[in-house]
Amino acid sequence: MHSPFFGEFMGTLILILMGNGVVAGVLLKGSKGEGAGWLAITAGWAFAVMGGVVTALACGSPDGHLNPAVTIAVAVRTGDFSNVPSYILAQMLGAFCGATLVWLHYLPHWGVTPDPAAKLACFSTGPAIRHPAANLLAEAIGTFVLVFVAFAIGSKAVGAPFAPALVGMLVWSIGLSLGGPTGYAINPARDLGPRIAHAVLPIAGKKFSDWGYAAIPIIGPILGGAAAGAFVKFAGM
Repeated sequence: MHSPFFGEFMGTLILILMGNGVVAGVLLKGSKGEGAGWLAITAGWAFAVMGGVVTALACGSPDGHLNPAVTIAVAVRTGDFSNVPSYILAQMLGAFCGATLVWLHYLPHWGVTPDPAAKLACFSTGPAIRHPAANLLAEAIGTFVLVFVAFAIGSKAVGAPFAPALVGMLVWSIGLSLGGPTGYAINPARDLGPRIAHAVLPIAGKKFSDWGYAAIPIIGPILGGAAAGAFVKFAGM
């Protein structure tokens, strides 16, 4: 069963189950974590990334990308695009399944939560101030930082033996410092897979899935990731 595809699938599933799970725990009515706030969400996502990466590695992925922007960045860095289609498919499927499990886990809470925007936020990101150009730039910058520093963590100069934990801390820092404008998707699969789940699942009281914004957390991270991959290649990291 172990394979790169299965590893990327399972790692992304765990990433979304734990990451969107903490958002649901903070936003949904009746949850014991209700109202815990932004610090809880950013910390939860940090640990979700760490859990997702180690799961991916244990299940057969040699890379633990969990993110199409990272996969594309690595391809730009190495010139090898052979893994891009299969990795992205696995990541998208894992994200969708992880979001579905979040819906099931919090099943009684959707019906008692009156705010449809809060329900959507448990699946996908949205801007604090809707400004497409600024939102796109924020996603690109956040993803550039994610990819560039992740390459630094894995570089010979650092050679970090605890890379998954350090990458989780990196995501925590990005959330705290750069996540305010858009909710820091910094990962097309993290946003699109759960957004599709929100659209198709029978979530009590849901409304729109905000497809008008959906391109921003796809295009922005891809641009930022590709730029970081090119920069890392140029820098010889």
